[in-house]
This record gives sequence, structure tokens and C-alpha cells, in this order.
Amino acid sequence: MIKNIIFDYGAVLLDWNPHHLYDPYFGSAEKAEWFLQNVATYKWNVQHDAGLPLAQGTAELVARFPEWEKEIRMYYGEFPKMMGGQIPGMQELVEELKSKSYHIYGLTNWSAETFAMVRNDYPVLKLMEGMVVSGEEGVVKPDARIYRILLERYSLEASECLFIDDNMANVEGARAVGINAIQFRGVDVLRQELAELQISL
Repeated sequence: MIKNIIFDYGAVLLDWNPHHLYDPYFGSAEKAEWFLQNVATYKWNVQHDAGLPLAQGTAELVARFPEWEKEIRMYYGEFPKMMGGQIPGMQELVEELKSKSYHIYGLTNWSAETFAMVRNDYPVLKLMEGMVVSGEEGVVKPDARIYRILLERYSLEASECLFIDDNMANVEGARAVGINAIQFRGVDVLRQELAELQISL
């Protein structure tokens, strides 16, 4: 029986998207996408989610692409501008789950440094009974170790947990350690899937 619901943060509870910063800067989504695919890439960002200091990662990328120094330094220098607020409807869903006595936790790939910039800005995060932030642990999803850190820290049984993440690789990582998991595809779809799992709201 599911007793604990674990939420990813970015693109599940919070609208984090580098395009919020770079689309206005470049004047088009296409130019911003090129920059994010070829210079300040997802792979580069994940290093910081795993604990690489922002200053070090930024300096290394600037050394590779000196012509893009200003834009690279914007990535973390103006990080809060990447935040588009809470995903509509998700705080209400979390509150409903808590009212039904489900325990709520967070498990996120996020740099410890950038998470510190925004963690107090979003009421939905205050609803968590506990959380694990990859940048504080030095390991990222879908590595099995980060799921086990959460389970052990809060004395949770994997079979009694449901994990919700927008990234399918992270969903599969949770399943690999025995946690029930579903891919987030929007709040309305999630409500339907919770009902199918007999999780009452």
C-alpha cells in the first residue's frame, strides 16, 4: 500500500526552464535553444546538480567558449530568472494528499548553490516532510544511490513509496530500487493515474 509520495521538483512542482532567461535575451526561442544545445548544455548543468561548484563549472565552460562568456555567466548569475513559478495545480494536489495522511517528500537533481537561491520562494516546497537534493549529496538521479539515501534517511519502505518525475530515466531508476514510479505528464493526467492506483484525494 502506498503511504509516501515523492516528488521531483523541476517541471513537476516548479517551472524551471532556461528558456525563461534566454528567450528574451536572444530574442527568439530558436537562438536560445541553439545556445542550450551547443554551449550551456544539459550535460554541463547536470555536473553542478552532482556537486560541481558553479564557479568551477562556469570557468571551465568559459575557457572552452570564450566568445560566449557573457551568456555563460548569465546561466547561474541570473538563475532566478529561469524560474517560472509553481506548476499550476500542483500545490493543491500536494495539499490534498497531505490531508489524506500521505507523507510527502522531495527528490530533486539540483545544484545546492542554486537551490539555496530559490528554496524559500515557493510555498509548495514547505509542504515537504523531507527532501534530498542531489547537489548536497554529490549524486544525481537515476543513480540508485540517491533513491536509497532518501529511503534510509526517512526510514521509508520502497514498496510503500510512489515517485513522480517528468524524466523517464529517473522513473526507471526509482523502479530499479523497488519504488513505484510514474512519469509526470501534467496535473490532470497525474490525478487520473493516482485514482487508478487507488490513491484517494
